[in-house]
Amino acid sequence: MDAVLSAIKSLFDTLGATVMLPIIIFLLALILGAKPGRAFRAAVTIGVAFVGINLVIGLMWSNLTEVAQAIVKNTGVTRDVVDVGWPSAAAIAFGSSVGLWVIPLTIVVNLILLALRLTRTLDVDVWNYWHFAFIGSLIVAATNNLLYGLIAAALAAALALFLGDWTAKAVQKFYGLPGISIPHLTSAPIVPIAIATNWVIERIPGLRDAEWDTETIRKRLGVFGEPVILGLVIGLVLGAIAFYNAGDFVTVLAKVLGAGINLAAVMLLLPRMVSILMEGLIPISESAREFMQKRAGGDREFYIGLDSAILIGHPAAIASALVLVPIAILLSIILPGNRVILFADLAVIPFVVAMTAPVMRGNVLRIVIAGTITLAIGFYIATSMAPLFTAAAVASGFSLPEGAVQITSIADGFLWPPFLFVRTVQGLGALGLVVLLVVLAAAFFFFLRNTKAWEVAAGAPAEAPASAD
Repeated sequence: MDAVLSAIKSLFDTLGATVMLPIIIFLLALILGAKPGRAFRAAVTIGVAFVGINLVIGLMWSNLTEVAQAIVKNTGVTRDVVDVGWPSAAAIAFGSSVGLWVIPLTIVVNLILLALRLTRTLDVDVWNYWHFAFIGSLIVAATNNLLYGLIAAALAAALALFLGDWTAKAVQKFYGLPGISIPHLTSAPIVPIAIATNWVIERIPGLRDAEWDTETIRKRLGVFGEPVILGLVIGLVLGAIAFYNAGDFVTVLAKVLGAGINLAAVMLLLPRMVSILMEGLIPISESAREFMQKRAGGDREFYIGLDSAILIGHPAAIASALVLVPIAILLSIILPGNRVILFADLAVIPFVVAMTAPVMRGNVLRIVIAGTITLAIGFYIATSMAPLFTAAAVASGFSLPEGAVQITSIADGFLWPPFLFVRTVQGLGALGLVVLLVVLAAAFFFFLRNTKAWEVAAGAPAEAPASAD
């Protein structure tokens, strides 16, 4: 059995997400009754779109990493917990004892919840199953019990499906993505924090009246409010902060202008890549809807679960995230008791905050506030969880960076689901897993009992019809 699982895992690792996703989409489209030619074209288009999205994200990643390292160097700050980035966290997760089982385990959990009508999401984003394996690997590091880790990974998969269903209507409306949900544990966990933050802001005179959505900014600033120009300006400011002492005038000018142009390119190109993605997704969504109506009866909906990379091209999401980069670095310096220094994962901030945009109706100021609160809490979560993160890394054969005593990442290392799972199981053992199951079951129960109110709270329009099941 282990040999079969190892072969499956090796296949996914070798082909990579941008190859495996079109294959999965093609097979899914055929199962849903799409004509082979149409299914093939849609799958290839989706694959091409994700290649484009990843190229643009790579551009953003390299630029923000260089900016972040320069800013950190300028401050002279040192910490003993080093941010190694989400690719390292994913490698640790898939390299763990839980990682071998996570793909078939998640598929089984998803199919069971679909059969029980507890979820509408079919999560085809297989690569991001690493988030569930990551939680499981931390549980194993904390308890030395593989069974506990596998159960925790299964519960984490169910949590992601719940969060994907809860936020689906808001995501579909705000981002214009019919039939899509985002069961992504880097992005969805911020939604409860965003709801609470928005509730507080609505009770603060002056702040509640500030209209900083991208459309209002565009109207007030004219050409300077265009997303591409906003990206340029934010890039120039970040570049100036990072590279003011990088050398002679020509060197500084080149670095600052380069940062500006590259981030302007990100702001312009990401939405274009997402529009190509939608060209491929629409036929799949239509086939899924027809399939479910024929076999499930009534108007039961069916969502395709995808990576939150399809969200971050929205001007409100990416502009807010770029503003949060220097804020995150400042927080790492001033927060008392923080031991984390940021390096590799600052470019993941757009993923962390993207799902606040529907809750905040695209208000950049509110997104930045919610993002700041999330990151501030995250530094303490990461500081607390760093020993287990490091232990899981060592157990997976991960080599620690030179000079690092412990490691973490913004993706998952800063977020509440791993913290909640680990501390509950650490404190209660097997009973902790039962408690997590009961809490998750209660969340499904109350969501299904009053779906409309939950969806509106997450940012869905109040006038939209409630989801039928």
